[in-house]
Amino acid sequence: MYVLAVEIELHIPSAHSLKDKRQVVKSLVEGARRRLGVTAAETGRQEAWQRSTLGFAVVTSSAHQAESVIDDVERYVWGHGEVEVVSAERSWLE
Repeated sequence: MYVLAVEIELHIPSAHSLKDKRQVVKSLVEGARRRLGVTAAETGRQEAWQRSTLGFAVVTSSAHQAESVIDDVERYVWGHGEVEVVSAERSWLE
């Protein structure tokens, strides 16, 4: 069993309130869950209206497959026009 997680810190310049931010975050989290089959949640900066930290994780039977899924997650987030990625950090979980 292989478990790979990525924590992605975002800047959301179009958000002018927590409501705006939560709409963008919800779209990203639910879209990644639905399209890519990953676990996803907002893991930090919940009260900052233009910043967010999102966590995504996948459990697979091979390391290559886990990396491929997380690559897809990163492409999905980078391709979301309303956000700027500040940082992304991967972690293998044991």
